[in-house]
Amino acid sequence: MNDQRPGLNATRLARLMDEAVSRCQLDLQDAVVFTEAATGAYAVTPVLAALAGAERVYALTRSTRYGTVAEVADLTAALAAAGGVQGRIEIVTEKQRELIARADVVTNSGHVRPLDRETVGGMKRGAVIPLMYESWELRPGEVDLTACRERGVRVAGTNERHPNVDVFSYLGMMAVKLLLDAGIAVYRSQILLVCDNSFAPFIRAGLEAALARVEVTSALTPDVLNEEFDAILVATKPRAEATVGQSEAELIAAHAPGTLVAQYWGEIDRTALNAVGVPYWPLVGPKPGHMAVLPSAVGPEPIVRLQSGGLKVAEVLLRGAPGSADWEYVDAI
Repeated sequence: MNDQRPGLNATRLARLMDEAVSRCQLDLQDAVVFTEAATGAYAVTPVLAALAGAERVYALTRSTRYGTVAEVADLTAALAAAGGVQGRIEIVTEKQRELIARADVVTNSGHVRPLDRETVGGMKRGAVIPLMYESWELRPGEVDLTACRERGVRVAGTNERHPNVDVFSYLGMMAVKLLLDAGIAVYRSQILLVCDNSFAPFIRAGLEAALARVEVTSALTPDVLNEEFDAILVATKPRAEATVGQSEAELIAAHAPGTLVAQYWGEIDRTALNAVGVPYWPLVGPKPGHMAVLPSAVGPEPIVRLQSGGLKVAEVLLRGAPGSADWEYVDAI
């Protein structure tokens, strides 16, 4: 692998993956896994499954603006070689029904989605779907839960706060990265965090560790706004209406002029913000429902932890006994 960006060398990623498999006691022995092959740190998912003993891993990929099929295949092969699991992973470019039918585990990963009625109907009974994130983060249209219940396919999310996963501890660093990219120094900056979910204490702790002054609210109202804020950090659960729409944009322009709106999660109306001269970041938004800053922005560690945690959920759904300690990894639907 020739990618020389810090944190993306095969030797280091192999070590991080070995540590994650050991930490989670991840065991997919003899299982067939259908997942994705992706770019950057997300390339670890099929390799983690193979390291955990999966009999066969089918990794679906396609060319995107982040990389071609050939580039993804080369990256996956390099990581597999570094981990000593070459030959156990097969790159595929279509969601082939016969492969879905073989799989014990089908991950709710980007290229594999949507897991709609047709896909679920082709899965064998007793197969499982790990969401690869916490269950409350499930977006509409990604997994047909009704079809899963009818088919006997078990579905669950990951307890990202489990000490062996611990992805939430990176949320604050991700906020710092987002704000630094937006030109906000964070140190001694005054930040209004708009958050209506479990991210709030972790984001706040990360910002305060960088000596920012942080106030937290679940919604933008005139009484929480003042012109002293350097940034308004939006980290709300996605919903149909924008967290910062026209009325909120006008409130910011009136009560906190010059304050930057930083989109972490949840929708912001860039047209409305432009109309009243409120700056925002990033300039181009993510797809609806998606985060504007990914865990990979701060390095591969949170991705390795997240993906190994998701695969541990698959293991527990396949083999774990309810009430066992391993069920602490599972965030039930």
